Amino acid sequence: MSIGATMSSSGMSVRASPSNKGTRADASRNMEDVELGSSSHGGREHRRNIKAKNSDLAEITPLIIGNGDEPSKMPMSPRGSMTPHNGDADSGHAMKSVVASALYSGCSVGMVLVNKSLASSYNHLIQGDLNILLVVFQAVTAVICVEFSKYAGWVDYPNFNLKTAKLWAPVNILFCGMLFTGMASLEHNSVPMVTVFKNITNIMTTVGDCIIYGASVELLVIAAFGIMLAGAVMAARNDADVTQTGLFWMLANCLCTSGYVLYLKYATKSVKLSKFGMVFYNNILCSLFLFPVSVMNGEFTTFLSTPALHTTDYAVKNAFAGFVGFFLNFASLNCVAQTGPTTYAMIGSLNKVPIAIMGYFIFANDISEQTWTFISISLVGGILYTIAKLRAGRRKTGK
Repeated sequence: MSIGATMSSSGMSVRASPSNKGTRADASRNMEDVELGSSSHGGREHRRNIKAKNSDLAEITPLIIGNGDEPSKMPMSPRGSMTPHNGDADSGHAMKSVVASALYSGCSVGMVLVNKSLASSYNHLIQGDLNILLVVFQAVTAVICVEFSKYAGWVDYPNFNLKTAKLWAPVNILFCGMLFTGMASLEHNSVPMVTVFKNITNIMTTVGDCIIYGASVELLVIAAFGIMLAGAVMAARNDADVTQTGLFWMLANCLCTSGYVLYLKYATKSVKLSKFGMVFYNNILCSLFLFPVSVMNGEFTTFLSTPALHTTDYAVKNAFAGFVGFFLNFASLNCVAQTGPTTYAMIGSLNKVPIAIMGYFIFANDISEQTWTFISISLVGGILYTIAKLRAGRRKTGK
């Protein structure tokens, strides 16, 4: 039975004992993830007696699922008050949050590893890189995937609409800004220093989540972010040179990244689209915005003038990366909607741990002492954050 199924007029009636004769209590509620009773047409009604608090016996007709013409009836306590199952609802939400976080983390790590494989296989054939063009290729592949899913009847969303595209456009503008400023940051700064500022971005996102959306922040959450920032600073202690240009691009990247995550939460709530509709608009707008950039910076010309890239192997790897990107888009949107910007930012930071470890085994990348320090401290921060969320969940359910 789906959420929101309703009850027929023969749903639930309460016939009180003689001492309470003539009273009737009705209340409507939406049913959640459980099917009670049987069809209202031709089915047998089962009865059971419960003993009320005042020792009077009340005979209750079980709920019977009907044709949905009338609101459903919910069980009443002996005093006539509703008895909602908030614990079950909270448990369901917690499970959805865990699944959304795991899906986003897995897709994000997979995407990084696939792109790293592409770069290590083909970057030696060209001067420079094709980072922007690769994003365009993968966005086009994601559009093809979601359109095929719609054509096959697996998903549904409205056809392209300019008004909806304008509402979604700020997400892509901030994403493109995040991508461009991130590349500029890496060009003018060392990787450890960029990592330090990525952790500052997480703190900015948390503060924005509190100010804009009124999210509450546990003391342990603040401690977790502080520990991870300290770990990044320790890892960068031997490579802490910062130029004015580098600082500008890193601060710009912090603002774009934080703005992207925070606005993404607003967009997923305000734009009336399914998650797959959001994936469609996200990728088609990304393609439209970034393809001109790849032309202007010479990446598209480099691709056309390099025959070594015009191979089936390169096309298949890009297509696979786009397929992973399709799932990553859905996972990102779902993670922000289910957990919020703060958890999304924390997962993004913790993803560096499995990426570093898997990069060591798959690509034989060396892990320096500083990186091991960052990994260890990041894990401590992640554990503290998890404990904080578990405590908050227990307080919410009153357990």
